[in-house]
Amino acid sequence: MSDAPAGISRLFEPRGVAVVGASPHPDKIGNRIVANILAGGYRGRVWPVNPKGGTILGVPAVTSIDAIDGPVDVAAIAIPSDRVHDAVVACGKKGIPYLLVITSGFSEVGNVAEERRIVAAAREHGVRVVGPNIFGFYSVTASLNASFGPKDIRPGRVAIVTQSGALGVAMIGKTAAEKIGLSAIVSVGNKADVDEADLLEYFRDHEGTRVILLYVEGVKDGEKLVRGLRAATARKPVVVIKSGRSKRGAVAAASHTGSLAGSDEIFDDVMRQCRVLRAETVKEALALCKLFASAPAPSGENAVIVTNAGGMGVLATDACEKYGVRLYDDHEELRRVFAPMMPAFGSTKNPIDLTGQASDKDYQGAFRAALAEPKIHAVIGLYCETAMLDVARTTPLLVEADAAFRDGGKPLVFSMYGGERVEQGLAALRGAGASAFDEPYDAVQALGALFRHRAWAAEPPEPEVVPEIDAARISAIAEKARADGRRFLLAAEAAAVLDAAGIPRPKARIARRIDAAVGFATEIGFPVVLKVVSRDILHKSDAGGVALDLDNAQEVVDGFEAILANCRARAPKARIDGVEVCEMVAKGVETIVGARRDASFGPVAMFGLGGVYVEVMKDVTFRALPFGRREARGMLKGIRSYPLLLGVRGEAPRDRDTTVETILRVGAILERCPEISDIEVNPLVVYEQGKGARAVDARILLVEAPGGRAGSGG
Repeated sequence: MSDAPAGISRLFEPRGVAVVGASPHPDKIGNRIVANILAGGYRGRVWPVNPKGGTILGVPAVTSIDAIDGPVDVAAIAIPSDRVHDAVVACGKKGIPYLLVITSGFSEVGNVAEERRIVAAAREHGVRVVGPNIFGFYSVTASLNASFGPKDIRPGRVAIVTQSGALGVAMIGKTAAEKIGLSAIVSVGNKADVDEADLLEYFRDHEGTRVILLYVEGVKDGEKLVRGLRAATARKPVVVIKSGRSKRGAVAAASHTGSLAGSDEIFDDVMRQCRVLRAETVKEALALCKLFASAPAPSGENAVIVTNAGGMGVLATDACEKYGVRLYDDHEELRRVFAPMMPAFGSTKNPIDLTGQASDKDYQGAFRAALAEPKIHAVIGLYCETAMLDVARTTPLLVEADAAFRDGGKPLVFSMYGGERVEQGLAALRGAGASAFDEPYDAVQALGALFRHRAWAAEPPEPEVVPEIDAARISAIAEKARADGRRFLLAAEAAAVLDAAGIPRPKARIARRIDAAVGFATEIGFPVVLKVVSRDILHKSDAGGVALDLDNAQEVVDGFEAILANCRARAPKARIDGVEVCEMVAKGVETIVGARRDASFGPVAMFGLGGVYVEVMKDVTFRALPFGRREARGMLKGIRSYPLLLGVRGEAPRDRDTTVETILRVGAILERCPEISDIEVNPLVVYEQGKGARAVDARILLVEAPGGRAGSGG
């Protein structure tokens, strides 16, 4: 039994199960579900429900849900879609808390209204719906296979939640073939009610589950999913496969933050933020699950490669660098440990090269030595087919080594390369439960995930940070703009928002006449920048609305006139409210800081390389809000241009602390001001450490009226 809250436990540990739509005909789904429940050894009461009554697979059927006489916690509904609503109501009145709506024909085919109707009926009676459009579920704790998938499910320690029913059914067969045991597999289908986050609540505490695998096609409530993932990964590894990686529909033309926020970019970064291991393929995901389900966690960081082929060793070394596996490099210690089984022309440097003349005894001795050495924490065993090794004789020794490493508390992965006999050896290794791969890269990638999860688990929890800002002032600015019929802020309004949020910016004044612009420039101090102020021009540079590095009054006059002429030529219908005179900030590293309300994950923050090339380079990273300073620093480290902030070619390091604080304050605007949908500071010019940063320009959008979508700025 688990320690999860009683509510969700009743789904996986039910006292009784009803099958609505149970049938005596073997070709019906209702018959298959009853057959699987009976074959799986479920110890609770099974209630087939069929209007004709009778006996189904030897179990007496009741003619209606009302006729059930005993406790039932789960009802599987497998009847035509037009009858599901009435069945849901009947189950609700009977007090059945969880419904598996197997039936399809709802939102997946456009029948959204009926899907919402059954969920509304369920909620009215305090009932939860899994589905619709699912194959059912399996629970090892209850020995319950309430699905129409394969009858024989291998019990184990991997829990799978899948949005795809067909893929889920295939996974049952594939996991059995790969000797991967399941603690549960749940199909969530359309996720009309119960979703991945609800199920994570159970699996994170379930003692029989060591690793959780999610197959996700779309995210409906990302904020809820983030909370669920954070709670789950704090206790055990979570692997995610996400399909549908297209950026279509993710582009918001009014802001770089929107246009750079492709659905997969945000998903990938948020998964990393949640300490989730993302797999590219089902094969990779299952390999990770198998390793996490059986391998002990490494007690340290040092790995050793043992090989009989130098080339394979080099490939594995490259993979170790790519996937963050640290190779033990104390040459004296390695010589002491491995010299006894090393040929004269072999190498005790890591990789440990036993050479092509290696024998079974050499491998056996190397594995035993590595297991006995406390400074070695994991081993990558590589095998290349040679005339010196008999695969049939070597494979049992590798199986023996794998078992010894598990007992000894060290992870061991294999890669074998060769012909048909080697393939047979690989199959035998996998059949014995070992993590064995065709390619060295795959073996190292899996081991790297094990080390990565170990590093995440060692991180102390970090409090979320939402800095105090003048939210009331920001809301008043937003409401004034909305009253003016706008869903975006003018330059002066955006500057006022930055001030209210405590974000440093250059000195600036708005001039409506040339003489005023000259006066403001003199007051601020040369050099200055001029920028058009127009509610109809969001991308100022594109309209010729910016003049830089103006050193005297005449240049201000010329720049003012040029801006007006350019904007009237390129945007003749634009309303021009004036020209902003700004302090010309000193050169620094130009970055971008943004935040927006994402359709899937709610408020998200962005950081990256800024300036005019931001959309070309697309060197940005995202995080779901809120988060702490460590996560914000991770955003800085997550871009390719991070070395610019460390200082290059003799330059001093940049003020990363101020950059982190700016990210948190921009995020706080979205967290504390529901009127704001998008905010983008570009560029945020970052100076040397201790000299701060300046928000040179800001673009801020408002949400639509209540119930609407985020505005696009017109």
